[in-house]
Amino acid sequence: MTTPSFIERLAHPEPILADGAMGTLLTNNGIPLEATIEGLNLSHPETVKALHRAYLEAGAELIETNTFGANRYKLADYGLEDQVSEVNFAGARIAREAVEASGRAAYIAGSIGPLGAGLQPYGRIRAENAAAAFSEQIAGLLAGGVDALLFETFTDLSELKLAIEAAHQTAPALPIIAEMTFGRDDRTIYGYLPGRIARELNDAGAVVIGVNCSGGPAQIARVLTAMREAAPEAKFSAMPNAGYPQNVGGRTMYTASADYFGDYARTFRRLGAAIIGGCCGTTPAHIAAMHGALESPETTDERIAVIRPREDDERISQAPDRPSELSHRLATGQFVISVEMNPPRGHNFEKLLASAKTLVDAGATVLNITDSPTSRMRSSPWAACHAIEQEVSIETILHFPTRGRNMLRIQGDLLGAHALGLRNIFVCMGDPTRIGDYPTAMDNYDIVPSGLIKLAKQRLNEGADQAGNSIGQPTSFTVGCALNMIADDLDKEIDVLRKKITNGADFALAQAVFDPARAERFLLRYEELEGHPLELPVLIGILPLYSLRHARFLHNEVPGIVIPEAILKRIEDAGEDAPQEGVRVAQALLRDLKDLARGAYIIPSFGHYSLAAQVVDAVGVTR
Repeated sequence: MTTPSFIERLAHPEPILADGAMGTLLTNNGIPLEATIEGLNLSHPETVKALHRAYLEAGAELIETNTFGANRYKLADYGLEDQVSEVNFAGARIAREAVEASGRAAYIAGSIGPLGAGLQPYGRIRAENAAAAFSEQIAGLLAGGVDALLFETFTDLSELKLAIEAAHQTAPALPIIAEMTFGRDDRTIYGYLPGRIARELNDAGAVVIGVNCSGGPAQIARVLTAMREAAPEAKFSAMPNAGYPQNVGGRTMYTASADYFGDYARTFRRLGAAIIGGCCGTTPAHIAAMHGALESPETTDERIAVIRPREDDERISQAPDRPSELSHRLATGQFVISVEMNPPRGHNFEKLLASAKTLVDAGATVLNITDSPTSRMRSSPWAACHAIEQEVSIETILHFPTRGRNMLRIQGDLLGAHALGLRNIFVCMGDPTRIGDYPTAMDNYDIVPSGLIKLAKQRLNEGADQAGNSIGQPTSFTVGCALNMIADDLDKEIDVLRKKITNGADFALAQAVFDPARAERFLLRYEELEGHPLELPVLIGILPLYSLRHARFLHNEVPGIVIPEAILKRIEDAGEDAPQEGVRVAQALLRDLKDLARGAYIIPSFGHYSLAAQVVDAVGVTR
């Protein structure tokens, strides 16, 4: 009997069962995290084929090629950017061979993920270059013999629609499955609700539209319901993670059981999903449970479960906080890549979140969020930090100036930040209001930075306020301090730093350095005075210059910044290419400073986060 085409099979009322995770399963089975998963198609095809066979034996009717990140931008991290066609072709052929060897009727979907660097104006990739990259990947999958294309785990609707258009141009006969991923608030990173996503993907020509990754099955069920209401004529897919990922002992763990997935397979079928599968953290056991559930008879009294809070939720919320990821990185000697960001002047965070994602994709490990830099009015840094941590899944460092706050407000603000989940703060004096938008604004303060460090570390983190009154559960702040390694009076700077360390500072963010010799001179002087090397982790400031005028302003008017004449000459000679020359200077400084610091504190000029991302890219080399 001839196997029906993929389109013909979609017309059948019973859903198609897809497979589960590939990348997380490979890493959990000994493949190093730093390895290229897609490169295994060339180096270890039997390893990939074995996973395909396991999913087929579990009952999967649709398997995805191991090509999620097989585009020229992501493969460039492993030196494979010239082998895009080979990697995708191999991925498709391995899947085809697994199906043929199994003797089962199954379909192959060519897996395609986001390019990883974002589209302009928020990212670094031009639309035409992105389209070319998608077409290149699609052509390799088409040549390998896939039955459909699966665009999955997209967060940017514009990028997904561009990818769909590239598929229409490159492989017009291949059916398209298009899936977005959503944050915990059931919105995309740019704030789009499921209904809008469903309508636009349906209009873009996707044969199946849906949701993957995101949270666990419960969230996927909510999103799927909203998508169906907005586009009832469409066909849908649902491929959840095995719950929200948790960091346990340095490993990413997913806790949703196979039986739980089996129950939700029936839920997704009742909600009208044409394709049901799994994403991160799911295994052949999850797919086998879903297969068994879909094969069992439907009972008339089954209802969609509503997840209610457990009775012990209150006790769980009172458990001690784990250290922040930043604290863990500092304690284990990992190189920290930090980038400073300014909140917007209004209340729309769309561009901020897009830029944050660009920086994360480039390799940033933490983002610094300023509080009214140069005393200019901007949106709340607490809100910006909270939005970034929720929507982009990266930790932030909240800048916390003492200027303009009395003791009541300081403590209330710190507790409020902690309640929002913010654990990392950078204590500083703050800029005087006379230089900003409101020169007559109140400029007083009750406490200096070293005193605020003591308040956070020796009072709030011990469960008491400044007056000794209990605050209930202690806070768990990781606290940073400011440092100028090229100060004119090094002994005075070291004396101030000593107080900050004594009061509990966990790390320092250093002023921008343009002469590595001066940073080394500071460290030597510290060792002379203290009798031991500086143990406090220091993230040295790297400031990409944007123009000669910018460089001269910093050199002549900003205290603590000294730019060598040779660098000024390089920026001058670069002319219109000065921004890129500034990036090259910053990259060179990183290489020269890497042995003197525990991390890089990259300070973008004029909000040019795309240029900062280029500097972040270089950190991967220096690490």
